[in-house]
Amino acid sequence: MPTSTPVVFIHGLWIHSDSWQDWMEAYRQAGYRPTAPGWPGDGDTVTATRQNAAAVADQGIEDITESYRRVIDTLDAAPVVIGHSFGGLIVQKLLAEGHARAAVAIDPGQIKGVKPVPLAQIRSGLPVLSRPGNKKKAVSLSRKQFRYAFGNAIPQTESDELFERWTIPGPGRPLFEASSANFHKTSPAAVDTKNNDRGPLLIIGGGKDHTVPETVVKAAYKLYSGSAAVTDYQSFPDRGHSLAFDNGWREIADHTLAWLTRQGI
Repeated sequence: MPTSTPVVFIHGLWIHSDSWQDWMEAYRQAGYRPTAPGWPGDGDTVTATRQNAAAVADQGIEDITESYRRVIDTLDAAPVVIGHSFGGLIVQKLLAEGHARAAVAIDPGQIKGVKPVPLAQIRSGLPVLSRPGNKKKAVSLSRKQFRYAFGNAIPQTESDELFERWTIPGPGRPLFEASSANFHKTSPAAVDTKNNDRGPLLIIGGGKDHTVPETVVKAAYKLYSGSAAVTDYQSFPDRGHSLAFDNGWREIADHTLAWLTRQGI
């Protein structure tokens, strides 16, 4: 019999799973059993992943989601799933499919049906989307690109520190799949937002996010209006895309813990 609720943390594009270390400790102290597996091909460390970038190439949304389904299958109870960026898209899929008890999607990558495409989001995706050949490759961000996409709401020095500490090469395929989702009848970025039987979902948006601007996050939230299941939204107006792992991470983590308590989880 499980003694506490498992929690699976899912990172986003270009960030290593070790970035969840502080969250995992906070969740352990709150009585949960956290784990933070990497995406397929990720090394055990940031350095190992950087040294073998080819291992992460050509992994798509479905490949990544399936890897987490397999992780969940090894658990003794349905977990809470918490994801950032593309991880936020993946936790929505897992919740809708019945693989999770509850989900938190932080600045989630756009799901099928989301229509706004702000200029900031286009600029953030250009390192990948500007070259069609990147779909099957692993792509790394430069320090300057990270500053715009992730670190624009924090001091330059902190942005540079986070870049050195957590960034890894990421597969280009998920960005191509998400950006073209509305043009395909079937897309790995599709989520059943009408599901009435799923567990509760919390969606979090950052008001200064360039990679997934809040207009995109709110558009995803509105897609859930046809579901009777619990769907909550929380905005952090002064936060950018680094909100899950910069020096303000605790504010976000504490909000998610309080929300889970309100859900009785």
